[in-house]
Amino acid sequence: MLNKGTVQFEWQLQAACGYAELGMARESLAELDAIPARFQNRPEVLQLRLHHLMRKKKWTLALRVSQKLCRAAPDAGAGYLHAGFCLHQLGKTAEAKKLLATGPVALLKEPIYYYNMGCYEALLGNVHDAQENLQISFKMDSSFRDLAKKDPDLKALHAVI
Repeated sequence: MLNKGTVQFEWQLQAACGYAELGMARESLAELDAIPARFQNRPEVLQLRLHHLMRKKKWTLALRVSQKLCRAAPDAGAGYLHAGFCLHQLGKTAEAKKLLATGPVALLKEPIYYYNMGCYEALLGNVHDAQENLQISFKMDSSFRDLAKKDPDLKALHAVI
């Protein structure tokens, strides 16, 4: 049975998500901020907050929130993927690769995991490993090939993609 606080939380989260879908970031963040403290570290709250920070390219803050997400949902890959991307955006690509490699098994089912690893490997000069990761991502979801052809991180591999 849901108690009044949980129902209120669900309503606030729904409102925050709705505002985010409409591109109303200020209103979405206001709803997130109004959620009681005991719910602030729930994965769905952290993920929406992370969405806003990443859209604003606030990489240091987004990294902190994604690290909280890793702790709140350690078996899910989202926190690790986002933390890795934030590290990469902060110029810490080697750390991003290392972090992703320590993520949960669930990541191995995600084409974006292999795509990101391919990007990180390419930027670190590991062309063969980059190609292997990218090929896995392309097999899992062919739309990643089109993305790769335009990705500046993969410039060194554009001729073979």
